[in-house]
Amino acid sequence: MKPSTLGELRSTEWSVRAGESVKDEMRGNLIRKLQAGETILPGIIGYEDTVIPQIVNAVLSRHNFILLGLRGQGKTRILRQLIGLLHPELPVISGSEINDDPFFPASIEGKKILQEKEDSTPISWLPREVRYIEKLATPDVTVADVVGDIDPIKASKFGVGLGDPRSIHYGLLPRANRSIFAMNELPDLAGKVQVALFNIMQERDVQIKGYPMRLPLDLMLVFSANPEDYTARGKIITPLKDRVGSEIRTHYPNTLNEGMQITKQEAWLNRGVEVRVPEFIAEIIEEVVFQARDDSRVDKHSGVSQRLAISLMENVISNSEQRAFQNNEMEPMIRTSDLHEALSAITGKIELEYEGELKGGEFVAKAIVQKAIGQVFARWLNNIDTSEIVGYFQDDNSLRVPTTGAIGDLSKLFEKIPGLIEVSQAIVSTSADINEVAVVAEFVLEGLCARKQIGRSQERGYVSLGPEAERESNQTNWN
Repeated sequence: MKPSTLGELRSTEWSVRAGESVKDEMRGNLIRKLQAGETILPGIIGYEDTVIPQIVNAVLSRHNFILLGLRGQGKTRILRQLIGLLHPELPVISGSEINDDPFFPASIEGKKILQEKEDSTPISWLPREVRYIEKLATPDVTVADVVGDIDPIKASKFGVGLGDPRSIHYGLLPRANRSIFAMNELPDLAGKVQVALFNIMQERDVQIKGYPMRLPLDLMLVFSANPEDYTARGKIITPLKDRVGSEIRTHYPNTLNEGMQITKQEAWLNRGVEVRVPEFIAEIIEEVVFQARDDSRVDKHSGVSQRLAISLMENVISNSEQRAFQNNEMEPMIRTSDLHEALSAITGKIELEYEGELKGGEFVAKAIVQKAIGQVFARWLNNIDTSEIVGYFQDDNSLRVPTTGAIGDLSKLFEKIPGLIEVSQAIVSTSADINEVAVVAEFVLEGLCARKQIGRSQERGYVSLGPEAERESNQTNWN
């Protein structure tokens, strides 16, 4: 049974931990995790050799730190994972507004309770989940919000002057005492609030309404910021930046495989029905993000969030569900054509340069999807001969493939094209069922179209490529 009074607490291990700071607590728990070979930040993919070692160094050094990176690089997720380095529960004086340590209270109220009740001082237990306090910085955040304000009613109640700490109505920082306090998008914070932050960090004092106050708070302060926001919306003032112990740069996934793991982990895949996601579709979705980050029409400074791949995956799954429900199919399967129906997941997540603005978001999104299909197709084709398929269309044949029909009906269409089923079977395993082969066959046609070996018209579907398109294909740089 957990101790409920200070006297009971003295006979436990907490008497040895008396006065332990939150940074020492995190350092000790981190050391135990490292020695046991445990995962430090579960669910964080792609940072094992870059960001995570720097975070480990910052915690071991007892540093406040800041994560700098473009949108969608997992900064907030990392900060929220830090609660895993806190004790499961922490004893505090019951009734204390600022989570006072039962052995060394910081507030006047806590000291008064301890003085009056001594070993009978009541103890409450604070779970680590509530010891992470997060605030999104906006220009309208005030010192009163973060630190506190003078409360004349409290001053009158206690019979003290306005300069007495007992007259303070505590803000977020004091209420986060002995906890992790995270401030997201730090450059958006007004300069005077940043000044209050670094006073708390360094001198542990602050001025409220002209009254100097001493607040001996115990905090782990962590921040996040987008480097582009320094000039776009604000900046981090130099004294505050100087007091942040470690500056850690985040980044986007370095490989397609890392991006695919993140998307699989974060996307809503459990729909109540099993939706089959072919591997090449998952690869195309991730390739779309990589191509967007490389495209000259997309603003590099703004970045392309990993949320693009997550939203795109969810949208193509929903489109396959919609088709399955309409055709009474029990097992939805994603087709390559579903990507063209999910452009809304792309257009809202890319900031365009001048050239892209002239073309329009949908045009750029279509071009990026087509380039991604072509790149993935080239990797999956593996030198398989498709000349028989291309020759069929060069003989002025065409094939219109419905995007809303049942997958089971596609096989009959694709059997008309010489070599298409054979090429598709060569790409997938020999044990693939007829629906899987049909989906791969459409991928082959889409890939040939993306590589400009065949064309597509709105009226006739897949067709032969005209002379002008052939010349354009020869000039296209496929990596």
